[in-house]
Amino acid sequence: MNGMPLVLIFALVLASLNLPHAASASDSVPQLTAESIRECELGRAAQQRAARVAHFERSQALAERAIELNERSARAHFALFCTLGEQLRVDGENLTSLFGFRRMMKELDRALELEPGNLDALSAKATFLVRLPSLLGGDQEQGERLLEMIIRRDPKSVNARLSLAKSYCSRGNHQPAIVLASEALQLAQADQRTDFILEAQAALAQMRARQAH
Repeated sequence: MNGMPLVLIFALVLASLNLPHAASASDSVPQLTAESIRECELGRAAQQRAARVAHFERSQALAERAIELNERSARAHFALFCTLGEQLRVDGENLTSLFGFRRMMKELDRALELEPGNLDALSAKATFLVRLPSLLGGDQEQGERLLEMIIRRDPKSVNARLSLAKSYCSRGNHQPAIVLASEALQLAQADQRTDFILEAQAALAQMRARQAH
């Protein structure tokens, strides 16, 4: 497990979007956060690098604005975590920015500190546990238990299923992994989540290929 490539640890590309610094009458933390998450989803679904980067930069600026207005918004911190992670993997899964990784994890930890029961944040934390080496805090068994708990509490969780499926596959448990990934794909298709559909399809193809060998 510790030999697996790190996930979400990639080159950090940040840029200012020139959003107004002063609060405007239309500023709303929930609205800014929702827009940030939406931009992140659009970035995940975009095919061209320039479009992906533009969406992620916009998402980051919106999340940072929401945090500026309310530092205790767990959802805003989670939105920033998401977009920082996606920016790190724009150009592939390589460890090139330890600073970027630490900043991303700081946002995730802050989101969980403010809202310990947030299933999205817990799912992200569990994903790191199963995929990071122990040197960086990984613990595959603990992560799998947490992912299994999340699926029980949220039967429609796509991310938890994909993360658990990938962890199972890494240990050679291909059939349970394929079942979970298939369920994730069906859920993503039902919700029309293009970003997760593409990820689930790619994961399924890889798992079936590994099972065949």
